[in-house]
Amino acid sequence: MQHTLSILLQNEAGALVRVAGLFAARGHNIDTLTVAATHDPAVSRLTLTVRGDDAKLTQILQQTRKLVDVLQVEHPAQP
Repeated sequence: MQHTLSILLQNEAGALVRVAGLFAARGHNIDTLTVAATHDPAVSRLTLTVRGDDAKLTQILQQTRKLVDVLQVEHPAQP
C-alpha cells in the first residue's frame, strides 16, 4: 500500500539528508519526494510517498517524529 507523508522541518543544511538517511538506514524506499518553502522561511514542507503495510508505516512515523529537525509529521487520509 502506498502512503503519503507530509513533514514540516527546519530549513537548515542537512535536514533533508537526515530524513532520507533515516529511511535508507531502515531499508525503506522513498517513491517520490518533493520539498517546498512555506510562508515561514525557517520551515520547509517535505512531501513523500512510501510503500508498506500499516506496521511499517507506524514505525516510519514514530522514527521520523524523533528527528531533531522535524517539527510535524502528518499522514493525510487516503481517498
